[in-house]
Amino acid sequence: MKNIDKYRGCLVGGASGDALGYAVEFYQEDFIFKKYGENGITEYDLINGIAHISDDTQMTLFTANGLLLGTTRGMTRGIMQAYPSYIATCYKDWLKTQLECYPLKKHLSYSWLVNVPELFNRRAPGNTCISAIENGANGTIDEPINQSKGSGGIMRVAPIGLYFDGKKYTSDEIAMIGAETAALTHGHELGYIPAAALVHILHLISHNEDISLLEAVIDTKKALLRLFADKTHLKDLILLIDRAVALANKNLDDLEAIRELGQGWVAEETLAIAIYCSLKYSDDFDKAIIASVNHSGDSDSTGSVTGNIMGAYLGYKSIPQKYIRNLELVNVIMEIADDLYNDCKITEYGSYHDEIWEQKYIKKTYVPSKTSSEE
Repeated sequence: MKNIDKYRGCLVGGASGDALGYAVEFYQEDFIFKKYGENGITEYDLINGIAHISDDTQMTLFTANGLLLGTTRGMTRGIMQAYPSYIATCYKDWLKTQLECYPLKKHLSYSWLVNVPELFNRRAPGNTCISAIENGANGTIDEPINQSKGSGGIMRVAPIGLYFDGKKYTSDEIAMIGAETAALTHGHELGYIPAAALVHILHLISHNEDISLLEAVIDTKKALLRLFADKTHLKDLILLIDRAVALANKNLDDLEAIRELGQGWVAEETLAIAIYCSLKYSDDFDKAIIASVNHSGDSDSTGSVTGNIMGAYLGYKSIPQKYIRNLELVNVIMEIADDLYNDCKITEYGSYHDEIWEQKYIKKTYVPSKTSSEE
């Protein structure tokens, strides 16, 4: 069952964790606690009154745009390719925002997001994403583009778990779309299997009201064993997930527990840290996000994935206002979440008309009137 509160919660929650963690991404834990106090960073470190998002949220938005571009093309033209191909096309637009200045000149765009000037800010984009997209973003599971397992594959796939409600595709098929999307740029088994796991978890918790987070994690492990039984490194991921679950049930200091899981620079560690924080604080968005970013590692990615999970599980209404106020592009993020929820209703021969949708996903001319919260 679709619930708009979970759609909004997942994307805004992910952006919140991203923005909180981005401020400390390259800091060692000793420096974090020295600068922000004994609890670490617990509120946004604002720059000119804005909590900056990183490339994690930027690419998440372009992933969502690719999904909606593909569906709109299919419904209005009666034919479409696989979803990762449209997502890859939108990633090429994202690359333009990182290498060129706003507004783009003489560029055939596939994403209306290139009309948002704030997205042209370069926020520590991963070298793997940059180089893979420059080379076409055409990696697949069967023909890997490289052997990277960095967090850049998992941190951007959340919209896939949200978008599909299980009517057209099974949960396993949805997870595979997540894996193939990560494999566009990250070719190692542990570059794309964790992305499939995250998508599977998000699909379960965003479309089911009666499933616990732990049940979703357990079900996801079973799905991974079905889908990737032939992959050499699957057992390593399963063991790490099991360790995260076990640590969440122990009375350990969060920093000590996270050290046992890694730093989050690679996808399996990003997922494990997010699972640990989400399970330990499954009823408290604030505590989960704070735990997820206060460590010597890829704090924006661990914060982003934790925020995706917690927001999808608890909903947008569970997110404290301190994370919504001052969040960069919060209104664009909400708009994308609503589009994923509402989906394309235009058909090739139907009479239904939606001028805004056409501007976004057919003409790509849409310019949002307001991008950030005015609170």
